Amino acid sequence: MSTRVWIAGVGMTTFGIHQDHTNHDLARWAIRDALGDCGPAADKESIDVAFFATATHGFLQGQVMVSGEIALREMGFQGIPVHNVENACATGSSAFHLAVTQVRAGEAAVALAVGAEKMHIDDPERTMALFDTAYDVSDPDALRRTLRELGGEVDGTDLGRRSIFMDIYAAMARNHMRLYGTTPRQIAAVAAKNHAHAVDNPRAHYRKAMSVEEVLAARKLSYPLTVPMCAPVTDGAAAVVVCSDEGLQRLGAEHPVQVLATVIGTGTDRDTTTFDGHLSQRVAARAFERAGIGPQDVDVAEVHDATAFAEVLQTEMLGLVPPGKGGPAAERGCAAPWAGDRLMMPASPWPRMEVASTAARRPSRQSSSWQAGEPHRSSWAAATSRAIGNDQPAATSWPATTCTSASPVTSVSSSVR
Repeated sequence: MSTRVWIAGVGMTTFGIHQDHTNHDLARWAIRDALGDCGPAADKESIDVAFFATATHGFLQGQVMVSGEIALREMGFQGIPVHNVENACATGSSAFHLAVTQVRAGEAAVALAVGAEKMHIDDPERTMALFDTAYDVSDPDALRRTLRELGGEVDGTDLGRRSIFMDIYAAMARNHMRLYGTTPRQIAAVAAKNHAHAVDNPRAHYRKAMSVEEVLAARKLSYPLTVPMCAPVTDGAAAVVVCSDEGLQRLGAEHPVQVLATVIGTGTDRDTTTFDGHLSQRVAARAFERAGIGPQDVDVAEVHDATAFAEVLQTEMLGLVPPGKGGPAAERGCAAPWAGDRLMMPASPWPRMEVASTAARRPSRQSSSWQAGEPHRSSWAAATSRAIGNDQPAATSWPATTCTSASPVTSVSSSVR
C-alpha cells in the first residue's frame, strides 16, 4: 500500500507590484508562512526535499539555472535535493505533484513545493514577450492555425498589447458560444463574482468590486473578453509542505489535509471544434477514480481562471455541470446542480501558484478566523498549485469556511489542451 500523503502547511505572499522584492524574496516569504502554518515543530531542518517552481525567472531576470538552490541556500537549506521545475501554466502544480509523489514513494517524509514569479520589471515589452516563448517557437504559424480552428481570429489591432493566449481563450469562448449559446453576460458574471470575493482579501492584487454591467462595459480585449475578465501580470509566491504520517509527527502538524489524488497530463491531437476529450476532462476522470469520489462529492472547487471563460469551461470539464451549462450556472451564482446556493467558484486564493482544480470530500467545517499577517489554515486550498505566466486570476478570494483536520483533497492539473 502506498504511503498516505498530507498537506501540513501552506503559505502565500500578497500579490501585486513588488518593486522592492526579488523572485527569491517572494519565495522565501511564502516558505516562511508555510512552515509557520505546519505547527510549532516545523523548521527548515524538517524538509527532506524541495521543488522550486518558476516559469518566468530565467527569461525576465536572467537566472536561467539553479534558481531554487540559490533561493533556498539563502534561507539556510543545505544538503537536501532541490529540483527546479518549469511547465508553463502547470509549473507550480507540477512541483506539488512531484512533492506528493516523492512522499508517496517513501523517498521523503517531508517535501516542500514553492512557486514564485516576479513579472513586473522595468521593461514591460519584455514581460509580454515572455508569452511568445510558451509555444513552439520553431513553428509559430501552428499557433495561428490552432487559433483559427478554435474559433477564428479577431481583428484586434486597436485593442492593445496582450498575450496571444488571451486570444486563444477568446476563440475557445466563441466556439463555446456557438455550440451552447453561452453569452458574454454569463462570462462577465464569473468576473464579477471573483472581484466581489477579492474585496475582503488583503492578499489579492485587485480588491475593487465590479458589477456584471461594469465588466461588460470595460475595455475590450478580444471578443467576448474584456479586461476585467482576464488575468493581470502580477508578482507573488506560494508554498506548500506535504508529508507522510511520519512527517506529521516530525512537524507537529495541527490541521493536516489528506491528498487523495494528484494527476497531471498533457494535450493530445483532437478535434478542437468540440470540447469532448479535452485534457481537463481526461485528467479529472483519472483523479476522481484514484480518489474514490465523484463530482457529486465536491463542495468547493478551485478552477483555473486565466480568463473568466476558463472557469465556465473547467466547471464542465470537471463534471460539476453538464456540457454547455457552465455559463447558466455562473449566472445563477451556483456551480453545480446539486449544490443549491452553497457551492460557489471563488477565484483562487493562490494567485501565481494557483490551485488548479481541487475536489474535497464533504468535511466538517468551521468559520475561518484568519487575519491578515497570520498563516492561513485553509489547507484545502493547497491541493495543487501552479506558478504561471499570465494565468493569474483577475480577482482572488479567501473562502468563507475552512476544512478541519483530515479533510481529504483531490487535485487535478493540466498542461496544454
